[in-house]
Amino acid sequence: MSSGEPAACRGEQVEQAAREAAKRRLLDQAEADRVPVEETTTAVPERRWRRGQR
Repeated sequence: MSSGEPAACRGEQVEQAAREAAKRRLLDQAEADRVPVEETTTAVPERRWRRGQR
């Protein structure tokens, strides 16, 4: 069975490389979609809901 072990090891290495590549793609996409804090707007309170309270 020693001849089958290297193939299994190579298969695991290929799977590991594929997982790492997928992880890198996801992280790159998340970074591309990220909005910098400087570009976000601050929350402004909605005043319409107060009309009924006064």
